[in-house]
Order: sequence, then structure tokens, then C-alpha cells
Amino acid sequence: MIRLVFILLFAFSSAAGQPTNLIAIKVDRLLIGDGNEIAPAVVVITNDRITAVGKPSEVKIPAGARVIDLKGHTLMPGFIDAHTHLASIDSDGGDMAALKETPAHGAIYGTINAKKTLLAGFTTVREAGSLGYVDVALRDAINRGLIQGPRIHASGPAIGTTGGHADVNGWSPFIQLPGTGAIVDGPDEVLKQVRLNVKYGADQIKIVATGGVLSVGDAIGAPQMTEEELAAAVLEARRLGRKVMAHAHAGDGLLAAVRAGVASIDHGSLVDEVAAGEMKKRGTYLVPTLIILEEIVRDGEKRGYPAYAIAKAKAIATERRVRLRAAYQSGVLFALGTDATSDMHGRNGEEFHYMVDILGVTPMEAITIGTRNGARLLGVDQELGTVETGKLADLVAVPGNPLLDVRLLEHPDFVMKGGVVEKQ
Repeated sequence: MIRLVFILLFAFSSAAGQPTNLIAIKVDRLLIGDGNEIAPAVVVITNDRITAVGKPSEVKIPAGARVIDLKGHTLMPGFIDAHTHLASIDSDGGDMAALKETPAHGAIYGTINAKKTLLAGFTTVREAGSLGYVDVALRDAINRGLIQGPRIHASGPAIGTTGGHADVNGWSPFIQLPGTGAIVDGPDEVLKQVRLNVKYGADQIKIVATGGVLSVGDAIGAPQMTEEELAAAVLEARRLGRKVMAHAHAGDGLLAAVRAGVASIDHGSLVDEVAAGEMKKRGTYLVPTLIILEEIVRDGEKRGYPAYAIAKAKAIATERRVRLRAAYQSGVLFALGTDATSDMHGRNGEEFHYMVDILGVTPMEAITIGTRNGARLLGVDQELGTVETGKLADLVAVPGNPLLDVRLLEHPDFVMKGGVVEKQ
């Protein structure tokens, strides 16, 4: 009987045109996401949208609104992680998960990791490849309200080449092994896989353009796709209305991916002056995934990463810091991405302090990189990325002032997604 009354009241309210969700947030400080702030501030949310933003003297709190007083807090747009692997939880750091597990494992892990990520303040993520289209299924389940998690931009399986970073190498040729992505060779196979990924729900395409840290037998800067393969991926994705993200660490493979027209270079560890110049000219973003390599260098053995991966990470660690800082200072566009795997899910906010430490950015710049810039990279800046009237009410708050201590961003105690309080 109570449920019936609630449904009737809800229907009446909607039919009468009254908002079903009216919230006013009062906060000591609002960081808009574009480098500006309002202190103190009031933000009004009607249903899932922001309908007023300003100083308390400028914004009238509507009658009947639920008032959330975040005294002593700083409010910001929901954070955006542009490089995650929600379906990953295996901590050995190598290819063993591909040998021991199925996409069913990834789906289970994904439901756990999606919630952790959202409660860490990351209301939007861009998945960087998962087998079995697990990220697509996660996205759809979250959108249907079945599980708790961020807005997911899914890739489907990453597209790599035989023997490359997305393959599983170093085993007997008499053992048929899966890749960690879709393994293709030649422009025609690349084109077909792009079409398959889009057919099965991918929001963007992930390609593997160079070697990597966590793969056997390849140098991190070694090109792994030909110019023809890169062109096939980008042109077909563009024709189908999708952007391309490229795993690339260095060298000719990174530069070729930029010139092919990818939207972002992910990792970019040893980006050089020539590549940085091309990225600036084309508006290509760099998603540096700082936390993962730092942790491999510092704790790789304890975490069970393979010796070859630890050696690769250590070999580039110092130069990577110099190259990435130089690229940022030269004007290359950056977006936040963690490459979150293993126990990094839920610790995504640690990427902010690594950006301050390694890139030399201010905390305000780091927040802009992790909000507005991410939204622009994903093509959703009309809806997300800044706290402005008309945009979706994705908000996160931390106690204190993160402009004075960037590590406060690692522990938000208020998270809202689409006007719904997910954590308070």
C-alpha cells in the first residue's frame, strides 16, 4: 500500500511538472574545473542538472529544496579517469590473468571496481580495453541502475598485432594462447576489428601502437603497427563517429600514431620534442598514467610484477619525468588517466599528486586536467567537466582545501552523480 502511494505521488509530481529531485549544496569553496573558484558558494540541482551556481548572495535556494551543508569542504566537478581497466584485479602484473581467467571473472571484478572508482570521486571513466566486451556490459548495467559505478566510455578489446604488447608472448608455439586484446595483422583486419568493436558497443577504439612495460620481448618504444594499419584504425573509427586512443610510449610508433590522427597518446613516457610539437599542432591529448609506473618501480617485486617489467620501468623512470614535464610545459594538452589495475581501483585520486610532483603543475591545474580536460578529450564537455548551469550534476567534495594539500583529493567524502548522492 505504501509503495502504491509513493508511485502515485511520484507520477502526480512528474505530471504537474514539479522537480522530483531538488537539492541545494552550500560549500565553503567551489572549484569550477576551469581554473576559477567561488568562495563561499551555493549550487542548486534540479533532477539531474545544475540549475544555479554562485555566491550565497546571488543564488536563492528554492522552497522545498533539500539543503546539503558541506561546511569546511571544497566542491568540484566529478573527476574523470581517461584510462582504466575495471575488469582487471589480478595483481601479478603480467599475462597470467589471460591464461587463468575468462571474461566472466572480469565482469565480477568490474562490478567491484566500478563502485570503488565512483566512491573515489571519479564519476566518468574511459576504459582502455577489456576482453569479451565486459566494459560494454558494465556500462549498460550501470546505466540501467543495476549496479553502482561511474559513467563508462567503453572500448571493447584493444587492437594489437601478433607478438606485440596486446599479445601473450614467451610461451611454446604449440600452445594456442589468447591475447590481452584482439590480435590482428594488416589494414583489412584492423578495419574489420574496428567495425566489430563498434558493432558490439564500443564508444571509442583502443589501439596498441608501441611496445609496453608489461609485455615480454618488446622494447617500449618499438613500433607495432604500420602506418597503413594506424590509418585504417583512425579513418574507420572516424567514419563511424568514434575517437581512437593509442597505447604508445616513445619513438617512431608514438609519432606515427599522432600523425595518423589519434585523439590521445596514452602513457607517452618518452615523448620527444618532435612528437610534442605534432601533438600541439593537432590538439592530441597526452594521458600519462603516472601512478602505475611509479608503483612498479617502487613496489614491483613486492606486488609480484615480472622481473622484465620491473627492469623496463626502472630503465625509463628518470627520463620519463623529464620528458613528460617538458611536454606539459611546451603546451601539450594533458588529461588524467591512471591505467588502474589490481588494487589501484579506488585509489585513482593519487594520480593528482603525481601530476603535481612529476609534471610540475599546480593543484588547480591538476584538477583542471582531471575534470574539464578529460571531458574535452571524451567529447562530453557540453555535459560534464565543469560546474556550470545546465550541465549534469556530477560533483565531488573533500574536507579542507586541496589547493593547499593536493592529497586531500584522494579521500572525497561526498560524491554525486547525475543529481544522486552516491556517497556522503
